[in-house]
Amino acid sequence: MHVQTGDNVGIGGFIITGNSPKHVLIRAIGPSLTQLGVPNALANPVLQLFGTDASPIGSNNDWRDTQEVAIQATGLSPTNDLESAIDAILAPGKYTAVVKGNGNTTGIALVEVYDLAQAAGKLANISTRASVGLGDEIAIAGFTLGNQSGSNQVVVRGLGPSLTALGVPNALANPTLELRDQNGGLVISNDDWRDDSAQAAQLTGAGLAPSNDLEAGIAATLPPGLYTALLAGLNQGTGIGLVEIYDLGP
Repeated sequence: MHVQTGDNVGIGGFIITGNSPKHVLIRAIGPSLTQLGVPNALANPVLQLFGTDASPIGSNNDWRDTQEVAIQATGLSPTNDLESAIDAILAPGKYTAVVKGNGNTTGIALVEVYDLAQAAGKLANISTRASVGLGDEIAIAGFTLGNQSGSNQVVVRGLGPSLTALGVPNALANPTLELRDQNGGLVISNDDWRDDSAQAAQLTGAGLAPSNDLEAGIAATLPPGLYTALLAGLNQGTGIGLVEIYDLGP
């Protein structure tokens, strides 16, 4: 995501379902992206975690500042000391991770949520609200379907126009979505969610049809693996967009 300032910071949401608390690790990655060829990486990310009622749960600037031992025990420590992480055990509910630049700096960053207790509850949804630009500055949401047996039903949504009613300024007027596999191969793409009647029926049946016809939606049955959802604007449109992934189960 392209992390800016004010209303244009990076926001990652996730939903935990089930009846048991879940152990998760949330990370905000910036400087180490430079080694992966990402231009304009955020030099010093700051991470904040909020609960369902927007109450603050925790915050972190440099991951070694707090929880260093717990984070190292997960085997998922950030590789750069300026990156951020929060280790938490969370009850079922909705959560929001906000990524900012220390000192109001800007750049490309990655917000991640790792499920460290897959047998307890379910990480049923992840979402990213970000400034969608052009080229390297579109919004990219990656997800991993774990070691379950068989395939899972997944819904991916790209929202823009409907964000205006929620008070989001400069919403992306016409989002487009691409879903790609771990090799970069295109699995499926969509511009307007009603374009494909079979896809539209699945989105509606799942109760996840976007509220605006210009928004994008994909319903797919996927085997375990790594996937990437790319959110862009039609005809090089830019603005604030939201990309969401829902795991509907086998």
